[in-house]
Amino acid sequence: MEKTTKKIRRLCVYCGSGEGVNPAHMAAARTLGTAMAKADIGLVYGGGSLGLMGETARAVLEAGGHVTGIIPEFLIKKEMMLENVQELIVTTNMHERKMTMFDRADGFVALPGGIGTLEELVEVSTWAQLKQHDKPIIVANIEDYWSPFMQLLDHMRSEKFIRVGMSVHFDVVKTAEEILPKFLLALKRPHTIGTTKPIDKFA
Repeated sequence: MEKTTKKIRRLCVYCGSGEGVNPAHMAAARTLGTAMAKADIGLVYGGGSLGLMGETARAVLEAGGHVTGIIPEFLIKKEMMLENVQELIVTTNMHERKMTMFDRADGFVALPGGIGTLEELVEVSTWAQLKQHDKPIIVANIEDYWSPFMQLLDHMRSEKFIRVGMSVHFDVVKTAEEILPKFLLALKRPHTIGTTKPIDKFA
């Protein structure tokens, strides 16, 4: 009898390459990384060793978990690429990096971060809004970091730029401890989309 191979779930973590000023954000990155390793959930992330990015990856590694780092060639030195990961992918540009992260992940979570993190969250949410994928998306609103973003979405809805039938779908949690239970629960939802890959990969 052949042994069945258990599929390893992978969560893509979008987060800042800086530490920020609130220690709670770095603590959340450590908490999430450790929990992912203990739950046998692999990390897909931007490949750097700085800030929340590096903290999450090191926490996964220190707890015995699997890390896939994906970084464009021009950021290797700037973001100080973390080399001691199980899988390291160097891309030619940011578009390729983001699509490779998308392809390797079963879901996404946004920890606190800057404009790059915001852009990644908005892009993957837009693809979901346009029904190009139905992978789980989670916003980790640690100490209300993302509250202004959610207020902006409310404003867009009130102005009818986010219309009925074009809802922005993601789950919101307040603590790092809530991320994995929400992710695993979301994976149990029935898939309604035949493809989980955007039609226009560089949209």
